[in-house]
Amino acid sequence: MSDEKKKELTERQMALIEAIMGEAKGDIRKAMAIAGYSPNTNTMEAIKPIRDEVKEAAEMVIAMNAPKAALGVVGVLDDPTALGAKNAVSAAKEVLDRAGVVKKEQVEVTAPKGAMFILPPKKEDD
Repeated sequence: MSDEKKKELTERQMALIEAIMGEAKGDIRKAMAIAGYSPNTNTMEAIKPIRDEVKEAAEMVIAMNAPKAALGVVGVLDDPTALGAKNAVSAAKEVLDRAGVVKKEQVEVTAPKGAMFILPPKKEDD
């Protein structure tokens, strides 16, 4: 969200976002308690006004952990027999994909020997 469009958040809303991404580790109800919301407050009521900011915070967490994921993949190269190496690579791949670090794919077109490609006729200039 651009700075011009950012809405003013209350202290409680800012505390909720911080708690979700920090101490509560994504547990909305726990984050609400940390931020000082009443136990009777509906979670949707608390999250709906800040959903864009929560998404931004989640994207930031992914971006902040991309280097750790990259180093984890490289670490498996050093010790491929390490316990949980396959799971570590899989998790790291997911983080890197979501962070926008993607593998480059090349598509190679192969045809059997003697194959012909039929092209459309050229347009004649008048």
